[in-house]
Amino acid sequence: MLTTLAVANYRSINRLVLPLARLNLITGPNGSGKSNLYKALRLLAETARGGVVNALAGEGGLESTFWAGPEQISRRMSQGEVAIEGGPRKGVKRLRLGFAGEDFGYAIGFGLPDSSGDYMLPGHTRPTPSRFTLDPQIKRESLWAGPAYRPASVLVERQGAMIKARDGRQWDVLAQHVSSADSLFDQVGNLRSSPEVLHVREQIRGWRFYDHLRTDAHAPARRAQLGTRTPVLHHDGRDLAAALQTILEVGDPQALQDTIADAFPGARLAIDAVPGGLFAVQFHQEGLLRPLSAAELSDGTLRYLLLVAALLTPRPPSMMVLNEPETSLHPDLIPALARLIIRASQQCQVWVVSHSTGLMHALEGDATCNSIVLEKVLGQTRVVGQGMLDEPLWHWPE
Repeated sequence: MLTTLAVANYRSINRLVLPLARLNLITGPNGSGKSNLYKALRLLAETARGGVVNALAGEGGLESTFWAGPEQISRRMSQGEVAIEGGPRKGVKRLRLGFAGEDFGYAIGFGLPDSSGDYMLPGHTRPTPSRFTLDPQIKRESLWAGPAYRPASVLVERQGAMIKARDGRQWDVLAQHVSSADSLFDQVGNLRSSPEVLHVREQIRGWRFYDHLRTDAHAPARRAQLGTRTPVLHHDGRDLAAALQTILEVGDPQALQDTIADAFPGARLAIDAVPGGLFAVQFHQEGLLRPLSAAELSDGTLRYLLLVAALLTPRPPSMMVLNEPETSLHPDLIPALARLIIRASQQCQVWVVSHSTGLMHALEGDATCNSIVLEKVLGQTRVVGQGMLDEPLWHWPE
């Protein structure tokens, strides 16, 4: 389980260090930075999947993701005594992301290319400036043991193109010409002496994000789909019927039916095997003479079934992130959804980013819920009520 998340110099987040628990609720008014925090978490996930540089490019390039305000906001600025203005930068301009858990911590820093990106053309005596001047580059990575970074606890470190690992009291250089677009986790095959890199990579790869569950009229979940064993629901919900049947066979079928009945009293779920190996959802409701197919369900009912399939997975991830799960749900379904989320948090770490006051109150009724309310002050995302002494211990590798 992650215990700390840290983000610096990313969009509205100048500096943010969050304490984490098994169940985390992120709320706040529109424009407070919830989406930016969610995107930062997704960028961290991309480091272990080899797509972080492309993900930054998809956001408009690294320069556009940097915090647009001054490097430091002084007390007099925050109190309105003087105008908000910048000054000479004291530190190198970096986008930084990091987390710490009970066993390992990890941090990564991105920057823009420097003059070393110049290249030599055949027959020329002077280097030619590269045109890839806005490509994000990984400048620094550190993997350490324990919940807080200390130089003595670092296990593997990457500076520029060189990766080194601790070997007793010495450092062993493992690679010297790593591409600026490749993270530590892309070098696992070359880091056999550092199994913790593989361990953390697989932990991050296990994170699941659900923010594009489709319930529109043309959603794949509304049609019969080829049935293959599906312990993990696809991020858009296309394999809903197969995922529900997998829960019925190798998961917790009683929990599945209880969760359906909790939201829709008297209802039950079945999966019909259509000729050709296709599976189709059959939703039995009290008072109806025949079951409803997925194509007949309302957007809210279908979305609830998708969330059930995701949260009751027979293969719980290390972390599951739900972005606005209350979308399309009737307020009467919110208490049942909250109970479902709390149940899932007993099996894995759960993040919920929500606008729903009802869902917020329902989740906060659980003693394990870590409620984080964001606000924006002078364009900067902050945690409501969090002072410097309330932050978890965190140091960026320098």
